[in-house]
Amino acid sequence: MNPTKLDHVAYWVADRDPVAEFVTAHLGMHVIERTETFTLVGSNARRGKLTLFDADGPRERGALKHVALRVSSLEAALHEFPPGVDVERPRPGEVYFDVGGEGVRLGLVEAATDVEFDLDHVALFSKSPEETAAEYGSLGFGPTVPGPAGIPRVEVGGAYVEFHPGDPGTPTKPLLNHLAVLVESADDHIAAANDLGVEVESVVDAANTYAVFLWGPEHVRVEYVEHKPTFSLT
Repeated sequence: MNPTKLDHVAYWVADRDPVAEFVTAHLGMHVIERTETFTLVGSNARRGKLTLFDADGPRERGALKHVALRVSSLEAALHEFPPGVDVERPRPGEVYFDVGGEGVRLGLVEAATDVEFDLDHVALFSKSPEETAAEYGSLGFGPTVPGPAGIPRVEVGGAYVEFHPGDPGTPTKPLLNHLAVLVESADDHIAAANDLGVEVESVVDAANTYAVFLWGPEHVRVEYVEHKPTFSLT
């Protein structure tokens, strides 16, 4: 398995509009696509994005701790925030905050980037962070040094998935829909999953993409998505 980048993080939310409105008004994103069932937002359609799927509420946090975006100037980004946003600053160069009232927690990380508000990392809860990080290695995520807080993590295309100590549980209505990584060939990853004995949850042939969904560690769904030649989102 050989994913090239972290393509998007998908949520289940009862009301997608407040999240979409906040990130487009204050986090440099725009609506890339909106359908009857989801809204796709990002600062660049070919880089890290967020997908907001409609679902019954309330949602359960489950495995998802937060999603962090990368900016070249944290203070410049915070200057665009509206008054009253409760911001947590655990370390220099990082802030975290809640959006939309459904448990969607986002962060900003100051680091060199050629695309503002690209995905920096996804933080997941894990009962055994070190073991989970090793399991993600078999799914094509690369080894890397721990994050600033000493948290085990893996890397894909310059972005990270972190594994924080905690119980992801087995929610019936999880907040996290899936993590998506970009690949050259979804069919190759279907074959690789079969060789590895990894459960294929579904295969989706859409207008602009072709994707296979696998069940990753601790019941996190991972999408391996191929952009078709017709891919033309902006």
